[in-house]
Amino acid sequence: MADTPPLRADHVGSLLRPASVAAARKARAEGRLDEAGLREAEDAAIPALIRMQENAGLKAVTDGEARRSFWHYDFMGMLEGMELVERSEGVQFAGVKLRPIFPTITGPLAFPDDHPMLEHFRFVGAHTSVTPKISIPGPSCLHFRTAKADIAPPEYQDPEALFAAITAVYRKAVAKFHEAGCRYLQLDDIFFAYLCDPKHRADKAAEGFDPDVLIAAYATMMREAIRDRPSDMVIGMHMCRGNFRSTHAATGAYDLAAEAIFSTGVDVFFMEYDSERAGGLEPLRLLPKGRQRVMPGFVTTKTGALESLDDLRRKFDEAAKFADLGQLGIAPQCGFASTEEGNAITEDDQRRKLDLVVACAEAIWGEV
Repeated sequence: MADTPPLRADHVGSLLRPASVAAARKARAEGRLDEAGLREAEDAAIPALIRMQENAGLKAVTDGEARRSFWHYDFMGMLEGMELVERSEGVQFAGVKLRPIFPTITGPLAFPDDHPMLEHFRFVGAHTSVTPKISIPGPSCLHFRTAKADIAPPEYQDPEALFAAITAVYRKAVAKFHEAGCRYLQLDDIFFAYLCDPKHRADKAAEGFDPDVLIAAYATMMREAIRDRPSDMVIGMHMCRGNFRSTHAATGAYDLAAEAIFSTGVDVFFMEYDSERAGGLEPLRLLPKGRQRVMPGFVTTKTGALESLDDLRRKFDEAAKFADLGQLGIAPQCGFASTEEGNAITEDDQRRKLDLVVACAEAIWGEV
């Protein structure tokens, strides 16, 4: 029975924010609570989130990203050389706009020795009996989500110089998380999937970037960032097409990026596969033979409707036509709350989805 990553059952990381945390964050935003009070509320709620995951039978758990507002911007804003700026118009999703927060690069990029998420990870490790995991945005996020006009340092006007700086940030991040005790680090590099979407490809082309060259550059950043990781550290990578209040921001099959994705050296690939937006399973044929694992996201986090175990079995029968079943596992297609607003589901829906993921793994592979 495998109790350490890579696992057969897993989840992307974020969970619906407990009501106590949501109330505390609102009070903090309104000036009725200080940072210490918010931290106290988070510290009180996160152990219950961890227990919920453990009770579902998961062998790797997170803090549900309960300390974050966004899956990505919080981490980015805690880097040296980056600041978050609020503006009038947010990023467009399907029928709704993201809150208008934008990352800007104001100086030399660096991962600080005291990045707050190191302590966030340590807290999880101190409150679980299974493997603690943390999910952070991947290297591509710093480039894809930062507009050219928001990059101030002259040296970063050269994309190659910026890519090198981002790679150095993540190389240090990997080392510091390992030093903090992390043996399972997940990098959410969703923009491989975005760059398979015709609209996003056209947008990047309008900015002066060849989208295929960007895909290759993003793969190189990831590969170089994790290349020297210690042998006892497992690296996961999540890819999706956007997740905000159960909406999406991109569509398109993985075909254009699959070869680059599987060249990164990542150990575990979390790949969204809950709708036609993700295309077919054919790109899985490019998964190299060996120990790398794909977690097809056949279970959606966008709605509360529960998938059937029989349907999941059939989907894995289809996936096994393209990749060795022994190199597959199961996870939901994305987090349950990529932002603090969360998806349009209930905590009970969330719990049943995690239970299903574990049940599916036990039914197909006889292990979690």
